[in-house]
Amino acid sequence: MQDLLAQYVPILIFFGIAAGLALVIVIASFIVARQKPDSEKLAAYECGFDPFGDARGQFDVRFYLVAILFIIFDLEVAFLFPWAVALGDIGLFGFWSMVVFLAVLTIGFIYEWRKGALEWE
Repeated sequence: MQDLLAQYVPILIFFGIAAGLALVIVIASFIVARQKPDSEKLAAYECGFDPFGDARGQFDVRFYLVAILFIIFDLEVAFLFPWAVALGDIGLFGFWSMVVFLAVLTIGFIYEWRKGALEWE
């Protein structure tokens, strides 16, 4: 058992060095850097206008639904590329497996469409 645990010592040393280095870098940044932000540093950067409203406001559930739908269909494309590249090697079984996969996704898409999940008001 001691031999098994001894194999994890280099990993623990690595984590210790990584945590120590991260701590040293954070502390060094507070010591070396100036901590006096001026009005230019506090100004709105990307959008160009000052923020309005509360950042913790509730979003409509449709935003999350659209995000989940995007992820699902984005993953479908991620599965299609390697399948298309290896189609000659995987043969007929791989082809019909992907047809079943696409059929399930198509049925899910039609279900979402019928339920009105893609309608925006």
